[in-house]
Amino acid sequence: MLPNAWDCASARIFELEGFPAIATTSGGIAFSLGVPDGQRLSRGQMLAVVKRIASTVRVPVTADLEAGYDDAAETAAGLLEAGAVGLNLEDFAGGELIELSLQVERIRTIRATGERAGVPIVINARTDLYLENLGDPESRFELACQRLAAYRDAGADCLFLPGIREESLIRRFVEALRFPINILAIQGTPPLRRLEELGVARVSVGSGIARATLGLTRRIAAEIRAEGIYESMLEGAIPYAELNRMLARDDS
Repeated sequence: MLPNAWDCASARIFELEGFPAIATTSGGIAFSLGVPDGQRLSRGQMLAVVKRIASTVRVPVTADLEAGYDDAAETAAGLLEAGAVGLNLEDFAGGELIELSLQVERIRTIRATGERAGVPIVINARTDLYLENLGDPESRFELACQRLAAYRDAGADCLFLPGIREESLIRRFVEALRFPINILAIQGTPPLRRLEELGVARVSVGSGIARATLGLTRRIAAEIRAEGIYESMLEGAIPYAELNRMLARDDS
């Protein structure tokens, strides 16, 4: 289970709750910087946040680097310079699927860049066929298997299928690909224990926790504005002194 951080404070909370590794969320980071998700931030802007997060925690960090930007080798090198050890790589950009041969070459390039640096970058190769509802259900399944098998053979370590939640479909992918599968936790996703029984290897929450936090912020704002009270703000808030201690980690 990988929680997805969008800033240093959220990453530290996940670390202190005992998660052995942390992912980032491109959506959460984009929202926090005032832009929509979807590769609206530059590679440099995204990696600057990843670097701050990776330098704040001791556990490994894997970064959501969207569709990898325009140069896979430069993106992989920037990832390593930022202190992260893995990345998500999407296959949908500019409103369409990236050509399969191009995506395969990008995965190979990232793998080779890590090998030259002596770092086995963990590549979580993602297809957005189900998020975008492309094609009829059967052709979508066949195309997803074709693309994900190609990513597996090109050197990916994990295959990410956001948008699926039905147990029968999850099991079908696990049996067809026989490779570590990553599921995105959304409404209706089975609990972790059941996903493990189905053969899922990795679960992410994407921008879910960031959006839930923003939802709480909106409820607090509405309560203060409409009722002039502070209950939603005070309930469950981490004390000021505790947050200060959390982010003043002493490495000496």
